[in-house]
Amino acid sequence: MEPVVESGATLRVEDRDDGVRVLTLSNPARRNALDDGLLARLDAALEPAPHVRALLVRGAGGAFCSGYDLTHLGPPGADGRLPDDLLVECLLKLESHPAPSVALVEGAAVGAGFDLAASCDFRIGTPNAVFLMPPARLGIVYSPEGLARAARLVGVARAKQLFLAARKLSAREALDWGLLDDCVADAEARALALCATLASHAPLAVSGMKESFGRLARAPLEASDQARLRDLRAAAFGSEDAKEGRAAFLEKRPPRFSGR
Repeated sequence: MEPVVESGATLRVEDRDDGVRVLTLSNPARRNALDDGLLARLDAALEPAPHVRALLVRGAGGAFCSGYDLTHLGPPGADGRLPDDLLVECLLKLESHPAPSVALVEGAAVGAGFDLAASCDFRIGTPNAVFLMPPARLGIVYSPEGLARAARLVGVARAKQLFLAARKLSAREALDWGLLDDCVADAEARALALCATLASHAPLAVSGMKESFGRLARAPLEASDQARLRDLRAAAFGSEDAKEGRAAFLEKRPPRFSGR
C-alpha cells in the first residue's frame, strides 16, 4: 500500500513477506500527533486481511505519538458526536483486530499516543520511552474505554495516578508497572521478532484466544452508566476549562481553571 498524506501527516503501510503489517505514523511537525484524517487512514489499514497475521504500530522520527492534535479538539458537535469519537472507534478496532499487535514505543507516548500503545497486545519500548496522560490538565474526561485499558494494564490505583495526577512514567517505570512488556536499546529488532513469532502461529488459534482474552477482560456497563459517562464527557469537552486547558498547553503556560 502507498503512503497517504493528509494535513501534513503520513501513514506508511508496509506488508512484509512474513505476514507482518507495519503501520508507521509520520507527522513531523507535531511529533506524530493524530488527527481525524490520519485516524481515518489508520482505521482503513486495520481492516482484517487473510495475509495480515500480526501488526506493528510505530512512529517515525524518534517519537511514538504525542497524542491527539489539540487544534482539532473542541466542544461536541451539533449531532452529539464527541471530538474523540473517531479515536475511540479506531482504537477499539485495533484492540479487537483478529491479528495480534505490537507497539514499538520510542520517545513520547502521550494522551491518545499512550492509548494507542495500550490498545496493542504487546508494547516494546526503547530506554527513552515516556508515557503521559494529560486529560486532567486539559479539562477533559477521558473515554471509559481508555481508562479501562490502562486499569487492566497497571491496576486501578496506578491508573488513577496516571489520569488524575498526570504522572509521567519513564521507560523503566513503565516496565516495572507492566505497561511495557520489554525495554531494550534495540527495540525495533525485538518488536519485529515478536511480530514474526506471532505471525508464524496458527491464525485461527491466535485470533480465537485473543478474542477470548478480550471478552474475559470486559465487564459491560449498563446503558444508564454509558449514557451518564457520555454526558460527563460532553460537558467537559464543551467547558471553559477545556478551552483554557487547550490554550495553556499550546501556549506552554500553566492553566487557570475556573471549574466551569
